[in-house]
Amino acid sequence: MIKPYTAVGLIPTVRGIRKRTDIKINLEHLSHLVKAASWLSSLDLPVRLIAFPEGALQGFNDEVLDLDHARFAREGAIDIPGSETDFLGKIAREYDAFIVAQAKARHPDWKDRFFNVGFIIDPRGRVILKHYKVSPLFPVEHSVCPHDVYDWWIRKYGRTLDAFWPVVDTEIGRLGIMMANEGSYPENARALALNGAEVVYRASYPHPATGNEIFEIQSRARALDNNLYVVAPNMGTYYLFPEETTPIDTFGGRSFIINYKGAIVGRQEYGAGSTYVAGVIDIEAQRDHRARAQWDNWMKDLRTELYQLLYEKPIYPKNLYLKRAPMKHAEYREKVIEKQIKLMHDRGIWVKPGR
Repeated sequence: MIKPYTAVGLIPTVRGIRKRTDIKINLEHLSHLVKAASWLSSLDLPVRLIAFPEGALQGFNDEVLDLDHARFAREGAIDIPGSETDFLGKIAREYDAFIVAQAKARHPDWKDRFFNVGFIIDPRGRVILKHYKVSPLFPVEHSVCPHDVYDWWIRKYGRTLDAFWPVVDTEIGRLGIMMANEGSYPENARALALNGAEVVYRASYPHPATGNEIFEIQSRARALDNNLYVVAPNMGTYYLFPEETTPIDTFGGRSFIINYKGAIVGRQEYGAGSTYVAGVIDIEAQRDHRARAQWDNWMKDLRTELYQLLYEKPIYPKNLYLKRAPMKHAEYREKVIEKQIKLMHDRGIWVKPGR
């Protein structure tokens, strides 16, 4: 039996990096934030899960500044495991908690390339899960994703749920990762749920999408549709460089812990600084609901033969970066976004606007 516990989502001040060594500044800040957040949150139930938002280690300068992919891979991306995950592993051991975090990271088989990788560290300090983001924020994010190298990926990892949406079974429940823009697509949450996930990490999302409630609506829907807990901390104040003195709230706050019926059980609206969100996770109540509900444990009623029709025709091109580096912003708009919109019009799925 898994006793109820507290999940904490950090909302840190972050400094964008120029090189990998700059990550140390963010790690030090995070270690102090963990101390405050975990101590106060554990006055309720013990803290067993600590989530660091996407961008907490490196920021997003590779995206904001439209940096060269290969150069950032060499100078700013990390290795997992590596010194940064070792640092987080010490925190996990100190607080006897599981840590979920993210980083732009290299893959040993791909020279001068980086992926967006979510990872989970257990209370012994070991990396027990790595998830390679399958839906980057396409207009601006330079990360390679498994679909971009699809043919190679399935040769190496297979064509299974675990190859794309891994889930790890732990003493606090089955944990999975759905980062940022991945949560914009219902299929990613459904894939995790069908692979057994019970608690899913979903962070971060920029303003104005947060202020306009997109982040909240998506996160609550993904939780409700799949009877999942969603831990969704957003970023705090952003400084473009380590020495920068201008703080900007580019993410807009609105961090949540959401239960398996889509209800918010932890909320933090504030984002212009460093803070945290906390809420209680009750795995046994979730499992009981899935086992005894007659209606709103939805997945038992999936009519999969019908839904397969939706995906018979490809839409987004696979293997986009199998033989080249990811595109910069302007080239991507011309060669991908505009062609994808034309595809939707040509197939008659969308109607062209009259103006």
